[in-house]
Amino acid sequence: MENLTHYPPLLFAVSFVALSVVAVAGSWLRKRYPTADDDQNEHLGIILAATLTLLSLIIGFSFSMAANRYDQRKKFEEAEANAIGTEILRADFLPAAYAADVRKLLEEYTGLRIQFYLNRQHIQQPWLCFAASVAHQRVGT
Repeated sequence: MENLTHYPPLLFAVSFVALSVVAVAGSWLRKRYPTADDDQNEHLGIILAATLTLLSLIIGFSFSMAANRYDQRKKFEEAEANAIGTEILRADFLPAAYAADVRKLLEEYTGLRIQFYLNRQHIQQPWLCFAASVAHQRVGT
């Protein structure tokens, strides 16, 4: 079974409906049992402040992790581009027939990676690893 987080609009709709139902139920309960005194209201204020503090911490940590992952992904993309460029330069040291094959395979691999970054369609990483291994086996033969 697939994870619900793979469908953000559906997750939003389910969360919105659930929170709306809970808000209506809370409002109904408050109207039905209006015997809250000042002491209970004070405790409710403390609980509200603690809940909002925890929410702000969760939001802050989420943004922090997202920014770190974005920076890390950019570094990995740059390292991969440098590795491909280095491999193209090293292909010059191979015999002419092998160098042409290596360049052709690197061109195919680069095309696949560009498609991956342009599409952003959750292409599974093992598929790309399989394509790279097939390219590596071709060079070895």
